[in-house]
Amino acid sequence: MTVTTADGYEISTDKTRLNLALIHQYLSTASYWAKDIPLELVQISIDGSFCFGLYSNKQQIGFARVITDFATFGYLADVFILPEQQGKGLSKLLMEHIMGHPQLQGFRRWMLATRDAHGLYSQFGFVPLPHPERIMLQQSLTGYAPVPDDKNK
Repeated sequence: MTVTTADGYEISTDKTRLNLALIHQYLSTASYWAKDIPLELVQISIDGSFCFGLYSNKQQIGFARVITDFATFGYLADVFILPEQQGKGLSKLLMEHIMGHPQLQGFRRWMLATRDAHGLYSQFGFVPLPHPERIMLQQSLTGYAPVPDDKNK
């Protein structure tokens, strides 16, 4: 599904349009949350997620993915706009499309993690955890594990 906005940007959930090299480059070098992520893991994460590409003149300039069961829960991840395109309200445009997407309605809960974009996400109803003591984390690796051969098939 592709939507063209009033100002000519395109937002698409068509994974065949995604520029894997661009997404990997941004995540592995410019993001604070996925530094040094291997290309293979980016591909696996895209394969297992509902993805959104943001385009200007057919060139990808932004990305986000939702990890979801399409029924009750969505986890928003890897949201970015290329640095040269920032400051134009494109993060908000992308978020409006994601949160309004017909396949992502009626969830009981959405979650995300951010270090510096609280202002953006609060516009869409995201708030700090009301009971953080109820949320648990299992984190056994400090970096990225090698990709097993069977995950690339």
